[in-house]
Amino acid sequence: MTALADPALAASSWTGHDTRLIVAAVIGVAVIVVLITQLKVHPFLALALGSGALGAVAGMPLEKMITSFSKGVGDVVASVGVLIALGAMLGKLLAESGGADQIVDTILAKSGARMLPWAMTLIAVLIGLPMFFEIGLVLLVPVVLLVARRSGRPLMLLGIPALAGLSVLHGLVPPHPGPLVAISTVKADLGVTLALGLLVAVPTVIIAGPLFGRVAARWVHAEPPAGLMADGEDREGEENRRRPGFGLTVGTVLLPVVLMLAKAVADVWLDDGGLRTALDAIGTPLFALLVAVIVGMFTLGLPAGFGKERISGIVAESLPPIASVMLIVAAGGGFKQTLVDAGVGKAITQAANGANISALLLGWLVAVGIRLATGSATVATISAAGIVAPLAAGMSTSHTALLVLAIGSGSLFFSHVNDAGFWLVKEFYGMSVGQTIKTWSIMETIISVVSIVLIMLLNLVL
Repeated sequence: MTALADPALAASSWTGHDTRLIVAAVIGVAVIVVLITQLKVHPFLALALGSGALGAVAGMPLEKMITSFSKGVGDVVASVGVLIALGAMLGKLLAESGGADQIVDTILAKSGARMLPWAMTLIAVLIGLPMFFEIGLVLLVPVVLLVARRSGRPLMLLGIPALAGLSVLHGLVPPHPGPLVAISTVKADLGVTLALGLLVAVPTVIIAGPLFGRVAARWVHAEPPAGLMADGEDREGEENRRRPGFGLTVGTVLLPVVLMLAKAVADVWLDDGGLRTALDAIGTPLFALLVAVIVGMFTLGLPAGFGKERISGIVAESLPPIASVMLIVAAGGGFKQTLVDAGVGKAITQAANGANISALLLGWLVAVGIRLATGSATVATISAAGIVAPLAAGMSTSHTALLVLAIGSGSLFFSHVNDAGFWLVKEFYGMSVGQTIKTWSIMETIISVVSIVLIMLLNLVL
């Protein structure tokens, strides 16, 4: 995959204008970093202002800058925004109906004490598929704390696997916002990316979750805030309310994944014809998630005793909380389009060819740098995808998908004090800053390093 240009040839075609464009990209990213980390500006505004700085240094006319940013925003909202909204609806139905509780209780009931870390990993993976990281974390934390108290097992032994399951899915597996934007930006196939993402995710979660959890439990003994733990009576009341069945709940959660994987399989194994056309249609992300939401209204809402008005209300309630996420993602699309229209992407492609560096490794390194600077995995994914997107030209379908995964992998590297997730984990698990770094931050780094190693190995065989 890594057939790169002759460095001498690349150097000979390098111009002062290319240097100016690279400088423009660096300044644009630096503006975003300073605004987010030092001035605490909302990422939406930071990305918009960073786009302006990039365009100005690159010599773009003001009218062209505005047009490029607006086009990028519109394209991302049209391609990704609707999917984020549908994912939020499915996640809200899962939480409000008690389906998430049903998954938790069923798996825990069938797990012995020694299997609890693996059970928490499985719960996190199932709940994390349709939910954003923060929502999944809020939903899982009371369960982790309660199970730790009842079983007497160390909190980190159970908490790290749950965090690993949520984090890996957030960074590598659509329909989470970061992977979706990267897929759209580099024009990757969603089904293939999903399949390869799951292939990378499984061993990564095992290493960073249950296995590292044993080490973290020896390093850190955390005492979680008592107020976050549900008492027995509250839990018993939850168990007695009407809930959807375990099979229906899991089937609903996995439905969009199955439909999208079916499309990927059809594209690889089936010849053109009626069956492939049908699978291509139902496996498109918009159709798959829309079907899952509609099915969820019947398989999750009705068994929980919700009427039409209550189901409609749940769907409506799912949208306001994601407004900020959608705006950030949209502004990231504007920044990406400004990069493209200014010609930065081509210049970076030229520089990468001259440096003789793998496109996958470059994507990972760029995402790592932005993640360390801004603290946001989503901003890192969006920005890195826009920067390295031209490198995807001429790649095969599988290698383009691997580029998306490499960017997502880099976006998870070493979460620290400038990441909102860092503080969420710290407060929920009752840890000090040092303890959070020794557990959560190192876990994130393990996820990033293990996943990029697996991605590079896949690159050798695909």
